[in-house]
Amino acid sequence: MQGSPSTGNTAPSRAPGPAEELLGSARAGDGEAFRQLVEPYRRELQLHCYRLLGSVQDAEDLVQETLLAAWRGIGGYEERASVRTWLYRIATNRCLNALRNTARRPAADQRPSFPLPEPTHRTEPLRLEPYPDLLLDQLADHTPGPEARYEVRESVSLAFLTALQQLPARQRAVLVLRDVLEFRASEVAAILDTTDNAVTSALKRARAALAHDLGPDHVPGPLPESPRERRLVEDFTRAFQAGDVEAVVAMLTDDARLTMPPLPQEYRGLDAIGHFLSEVALRDDRRHLLLPTRANGQPAFGFYARDAGSSTPQPHGLLVLTLAGDRITALTRFHDNALLDLFGLPRSPHL
Repeated sequence: MQGSPSTGNTAPSRAPGPAEELLGSARAGDGEAFRQLVEPYRRELQLHCYRLLGSVQDAEDLVQETLLAAWRGIGGYEERASVRTWLYRIATNRCLNALRNTARRPAADQRPSFPLPEPTHRTEPLRLEPYPDLLLDQLADHTPGPEARYEVRESVSLAFLTALQQLPARQRAVLVLRDVLEFRASEVAAILDTTDNAVTSALKRARAALAHDLGPDHVPGPLPESPRERRLVEDFTRAFQAGDVEAVVAMLTDDARLTMPPLPQEYRGLDAIGHFLSEVALRDDRRHLLLPTRANGQPAFGFYARDAGSSTPQPHGLLVLTLAGDRITALTRFHDNALLDLFGLPRSPHL
């Protein structure tokens, strides 16, 4: 009978799933549907942009640009890749454009406003800011298993990020996409609009450079918030606030480093760091205060000092510790006091 429904073996059409429904509504101009579609990826996109750029604020700005571009381009999304991969393509290429533009700008004057001892080494100015563990925890809560959460923290450690920032921008993107986020080579090639062979070649060079910078003898620190870590942090806090340079130096590894991104000065070894602490950070005419926080999966502190004759403690940025076994292998000092706001620390605490 004409007009009657087919009774043959044709399979029934599949009902669209929630994601497909959201995608269809977003294409029709539903802003709330678009928000629900992309919101599960916002935090991981922000961390991805941070790894590439080294700046929390720049990363947040690039995520906003990414989501705006995705909203404007949702009609052209052809579903050849998942929504997640599509968003990573937009975010990665926006980051690469930002890095190219940054490289073209003249470098800002990075000379410190206070005298520094002669460093043991000088490096290229490093564009790197600390990443609050509060933001990292929000992502780790959605990462299954303790091993996976540990890998998230390792891939945002200051040692890894410092080595990552030394790579050319495209190698940096390839390494993060392949080794951290575990995209397939073909997916990375599509994201970067290149070939599988080019991705494989860039990854090989990036891995070699990273292994050289990190060194073969990486010793992991104690687990976050473990008794070993708490004991080490308490001992360091006590010695630092007492201005006891000798006790602080006794907690360092022989090859420890002190750096102050973006300044190019670097102090390596116990003598150099001890001299720096005596002359700059732990001068006798100051009282010191450390307020604990966490950055990049590592113990960190808001750093404050009050000069003799002053009743008001002044902020001196953020100090991050890198631990190896029962020792401290790096002290990283960030001088930008605006970081205190990012970490929820006060500008004027009481000593």
